[in-house]
Amino acid sequence: MCHLLWPERCLVCKATILPDDDRLCRTCWQELSAAVSADYCRRCGRDVSPYGIIAGKCGHCQDLQYEYDGVIRVGRYESTLRSLTLSLKFAERTEWAATLSGMLRQAVMASGMHAAFDYLVPVPLHWRRRAGRGFNQSHLLARGLKLPWIPVSTDLVRIRNTEQQWNLKPPQRRRNVKGAFAVRRGHPFDGKTIALVDDITTSGATLEECAKVLKQAGAQKVVALVIAAANHD
Repeated sequence: MCHLLWPERCLVCKATILPDDDRLCRTCWQELSAAVSADYCRRCGRDVSPYGIIAGKCGHCQDLQYEYDGVIRVGRYESTLRSLTLSLKFAERTEWAATLSGMLRQAVMASGMHAAFDYLVPVPLHWRRRAGRGFNQSHLLARGLKLPWIPVSTDLVRIRNTEQQWNLKPPQRRRNVKGAFAVRRGHPFDGKTIALVDDITTSGATLEECAKVLKQAGAQKVVALVIAAANHD
């Protein structure tokens, strides 16, 4: 009776759902499944057929050099996955952190690299932005991975309050984050393999800058763990 009087709504598209639908309508669940099932390049994170990989790289990144050593992602930055990620980031829907972290954990375990990581390092927010938002979504995702044998380190910090990346073009994004990060004194990164955790990657500029700083601090390898990757240049 309660469902008839006050029907539940899909948290993404607001369509009426049944109690057994688990917060999303069937269409949104189908779109989510499609977004997370695509094959992708483990070097740059772009969509690619397994047959389009040569020597561990896709056609897009064959001639490119990255500071980070690979990408593990949940799926494409589109449809339901995009909506859930943006809801967490900008609409304070922190309840989605556990769901998204669980999906990322599955991707990490499927990659077979979970035993190689020494530290989980969330991409940091500047203290002013974190104070305004109330949380760092990347830190929530890192803790939500529930990989207790891998400590979460906050020794990577953002020392400059940069402009939001989403409204900038790729060259502007690289300039925007240049020199924006640093590593605390006494960090434990020497010779370690770091899992760099973020919610979204588009141009890869933030991951690049963070990985560069971590390697300058002595990290041997940096692999990006992201919820969603967009096919942007």
